[in-house]
Amino acid sequence: MTLPIIVGIALAIGLAVLATSSGLDRDRAYYPVVLIVIAWYYVLFAVISGSMQALLLESIVMVAFTTVALIGFRSNLWLAAVGIAAHGVFDAVHGRIIANAGVPGWWPAFCGSIDVGIALYAVWLLASARRLARA
Repeated sequence: MTLPIIVGIALAIGLAVLATSSGLDRDRAYYPVVLIVIAWYYVLFAVISGSMQALLLESIVMVAFTTVALIGFRSNLWLAAVGIAAHGVFDAVHGRIIANAGVPGWWPAFCGSIDVGIALYAVWLLASARRLARA
């Protein structure tokens, strides 16, 4: 296992513990906001790269993930959890889909491992009825 994956998993566990112990994840906005924030990072990397093509493509993807987060917030938190997991899959294939020179080489593995960890935790919370899945 590479260092970015190990650190990503450790941070996902830390975020889960922090969110629950502090009560942040009691608000139904928490996981949708997490999805929105992680979706915007690739836009930032496109700005860093200076590529208008990367910026346009990353913005389209960001809007899609943000839309899923907003719909999930308004209707069913399962959409936000699935969206976070889908972003982890997106991290795994990102480099084959979008050329963005601003993305650090370690980022996809790091972000993907955090995404999957957070998504698994959110799914566990929803499945165990520890959080409401409907508005």
